[in-house]
Amino acid sequence: MKQLEQKLKDLPHKSGVYIMYNEAGQILYIGKARDLYKRVHQYFGNKANRTVKVIKLVEKIRDLNYIITANEVEALVLENNLIKKHKPPYNILLKDDKSYPFIKIDVKKPFPRVEVVRKLKNDGAKYFGPYMQGISTQEILGLINSAFCVRTCKMDLTKVPAGHRPCLNYHIKRCYAPCAGLISREEYDGVIKEIISFLQGNDKKIAEILTQKMKEASDREEYELALTYKQKLQALEKLVRRQVGALPKDYDMDVFAVATNGLNTVAAVIFVRGGKIVGGDKHVVDGVSLDEGSALSNFILRYYDMTGYIAGEIVTSTAIDDADVLQEYLSEKAGKKINVLCPHQGVRRQLADMAVGNAQDYLEKSVSVRERKENMTMGGVLQLAEYLHLPKLPVRMECYDISHISGTNKVASMVVFVNGEPEKSHYRKFKIETVAGNDDFACLQETLTRRLKDITERSEDVSFSSRPDLIIIDGGKGQLSSVMEVVAGCDTEGINFISLAKREEEVFIPGRSAPVILPRDSYALKLLQRIRDEAHRFAITFHRSLRKTSQTKSALLAVEGVGKTRVKLLFDAFKTLDNIKNASIDELTAVKGIDRRTAENVYSAFHKKDGE
Repeated sequence: MKQLEQKLKDLPHKSGVYIMYNEAGQILYIGKARDLYKRVHQYFGNKANRTVKVIKLVEKIRDLNYIITANEVEALVLENNLIKKHKPPYNILLKDDKSYPFIKIDVKKPFPRVEVVRKLKNDGAKYFGPYMQGISTQEILGLINSAFCVRTCKMDLTKVPAGHRPCLNYHIKRCYAPCAGLISREEYDGVIKEIISFLQGNDKKIAEILTQKMKEASDREEYELALTYKQKLQALEKLVRRQVGALPKDYDMDVFAVATNGLNTVAAVIFVRGGKIVGGDKHVVDGVSLDEGSALSNFILRYYDMTGYIAGEIVTSTAIDDADVLQEYLSEKAGKKINVLCPHQGVRRQLADMAVGNAQDYLEKSVSVRERKENMTMGGVLQLAEYLHLPKLPVRMECYDISHISGTNKVASMVVFVNGEPEKSHYRKFKIETVAGNDDFACLQETLTRRLKDITERSEDVSFSSRPDLIIIDGGKGQLSSVMEVVAGCDTEGINFISLAKREEEVFIPGRSAPVILPRDSYALKLLQRIRDEAHRFAITFHRSLRKTSQTKSALLAVEGVGKTRVKLLFDAFKTLDNIKNASIDELTAVKGIDRRTAENVYSAFHKKDGE
């Protein structure tokens, strides 16, 4: 602690990034500052002025490092890059698990389509959105197609065959048929400009077109078509009602707010596009922030990393210290001038208050669910480290189990939990290659030797190249001892080992004869049980699939004229036993290496008549 105290005294009054570490040298938190000395000392000040999360963070800090930057913007960029690289547990991290609907018009292409996409690309096309919560992109697309007759097909207009005739959409007046050369590129571009104007908030033209088409359909006594246009006008009216007063029609704005109870924090955002409210979004905010302003600033930065699209104006419900730095950074990122402001009155303040109301409502509804999930995941991780006196948090845990029947089709499973949650893309399975008979100890030894060898050789496999903090063996003291015998020659630096015996749920630790008994109602034990049960499920599933394949091959091997080579040929051709069973003699004969007599034998084996 004396070393930490000295480092706090030595902090410079310059801009930069600070990095906080725990006792095991793991990065806990990364932050930026205009003045490193002032900012970092805020964490260690009066507890009354700090949130519960900040207090918990400070209790774990044992070391500190910093990097001086030329200015605040460089500090923000460096902080962002380091957070992406290290993913510290106390920083705000947003998972990129949402895809937002946008409307795209690729104006670089001749005769472009209007389409809905889920990803923004830097391809020169025009994007509008995102749209959500009550605004349907398909509804907007329907309005556009009804009023403006642009093409909806994906035909490559540079490869249209000679004599091509337009499709039905042309005949029902839903497309100008550029594929047949019935509209010039200049005329079509004029229509696209009207669509862009509509998407930017100008509704007058589309309302006139739809009204005219409704009257014409009614005059022709095509009442169903007239009703369709009336419904489109009603949809347009619903959209127009979301117009924000006192804002220009071509205005794009994102409005952000946070709400906190000292322990939990949520953020809400409202989207204004073309002067209209087109939806919103809400997130539970993980991570530590000194105050609401810094929480909002950090959230906005992570949010735009996730969504990609940055509105021309960003309104915040509360003032943020680095608004000018954030503004400069986002302007550079977006390639256009971005304004960041905290209004005190007017329509922008009303929108900010609306966002605050959404955030407070979401905070009330999400806290109980959030707390339960945190207790079951990171709560279990923290408890486990405390109960077992682990030198560092078991952020990445791997659990191993063996499955077989009387020593046949022996397999092992490796399941991975990160921060107390399954990381299923990192699960791996092993076929036991060197063990004869029924010997679980030897199977575990082979599995762990193969797994840890991959760390030493720096496997290209993303899971095998990741170093676990804790390895859990499904079994008792004997299974753990057998594993420890073989891993002594492997690279196990920083890896802790335990085993969990199922009958009494005893935890065994290397070098200790007596087991650790975790409290039955503890989140630590429940976490170990979840990962152990998941390893068991994964191993049994793999074993069953191998056994089924083995039984299938045995059934085929019993057929006269079929050996291992022909079994492989049949499975390569038909993939499954059911497909082989349902194949005709001619289809079986068509497989290279299967003669007609063998095909007849295979067919007969699966099509025996009753009594045979």
